[in-house]
Amino acid sequence: MTYERNVLIEIAAWERKLFKPPGWLERTSKTIGARINNLIPPKVHDVITATIKSIVRTALLGAEYTPQRPVQRNLQPELDDQEAKRLLSLYQKIATAEGAGTGAGGIMLNLVDFPALIAIKMKFLFELAHVYGYDTKQFSERVFVLKVFQLAFSGPEQRAKLLGLIKRWDAEKELWSDEYSKNMDWETFQKEYRDAIDFRKLLQMVPGIGAVAGAWANYTILEELGEAAMNAYRLRRLNGGE
Repeated sequence: MTYERNVLIEIAAWERKLFKPPGWLERTSKTIGARINNLIPPKVHDVITATIKSIVRTALLGAEYTPQRPVQRNLQPELDDQEAKRLLSLYQKIATAEGAGTGAGGIMLNLVDFPALIAIKMKFLFELAHVYGYDTKQFSERVFVLKVFQLAFSGPEQRAKLLGLIKRWDAEKELWSDEYSKNMDWETFQKEYRDAIDFRKLLQMVPGIGAVAGAWANYTILEELGEAAMNAYRLRRLNGGE
């Protein structure tokens, strides 16, 4: 079996997982998360939204996340996948250490963990783009990074829209300009992201297990992001995307 055929099988399995009905644990965690979120004052939600907005704007318009790693594309796609897996392993270790440290430090340090984890994920995605041969100095590639981020942490309805957009990115990318961030629904963005990680991050605040829960949460969150991002770039490659 060719490598391309293996990739197609893996992508199909990933897509089925994306739209698999939520299990008992996921339904329960969302219910608990929703109840807790209703108890959080609106000002705190505003701060979370502002934090996400600031980090995403930096990703779109700044140079902070542009990696030193050169843009590369191997003639053998399996070599890119191997490098992508090495990169994911590195960032999982970074995120795990960060989650363990903040998880052991109580609620105040957990508030620090929120923006720190997003920054780790953005740095990973920018480096991954260069692994697959896409230059993040181009604005459309930065938007693609953001779409991948959203795909990994959205509900089923949004996932379907985002996956379709990614599959036709060569046509879609011409529509995006530097006005993108001004027209974005930031509240929905942060709510879907928060809902996707709530239960795991809430465990991080439980006394006695915070460090272990924080390490586990960040490791699994990076795992989900890595799977979504790798398959998004593989789809582009298979579709002949530039």
